[in-house]
Amino acid sequence: MSKRDQIRMSDAELAEFLAQEHKVQIATVNKDGVPHLVTMFYTLHEGKIAFTTYRTSQKVVNLRRNPVMTCLVEGGTLYNELRGATLYGEARIVEDQDVIVPIGTLITHRMVGLPVPEDVSEVDPSFVDGVRLAMAKRVAVVLEPTRVASWDHRKMG
Repeated sequence: MSKRDQIRMSDAELAEFLAQEHKVQIATVNKDGVPHLVTMFYTLHEGKIAFTTYRTSQKVVNLRRNPVMTCLVEGGTLYNELRGATLYGEARIVEDQDVIVPIGTLITHRMVGLPVPEDVSEVDPSFVDGVRLAMAKRVAVVLEPTRVASWDHRKMG
């Protein structure tokens, strides 16, 4: 077995890792072919990386033209602690507020350091109302992954 195979995360390990992390680096393709790279807070929506952003943002402009997107999630500080995943795929832009608001609510909890609830229905309705106002000019973006590369250096012993 190769060293690469030894450090690859299982599906369960990957799901747990993605659920624990808060930020993702997102790459889209600009009109001139140059990558557009940004860091965003994210949550999982139906097990997939999801974030909200202004509907007129550069990343949304890029994704409407070319839905190809790459996401990098990483953790750890020292070499023997490094974990991460690169997810390749296509972005699905969601404009339905019934989907955007729950995603935005979970991300807002993470952004302000509040515990993230298991279910959005557990969140104070006044908090959700505030998020709903903030989401009025936003869309959600969900990555539909086609390929994943992962690593967990803690497995090297």
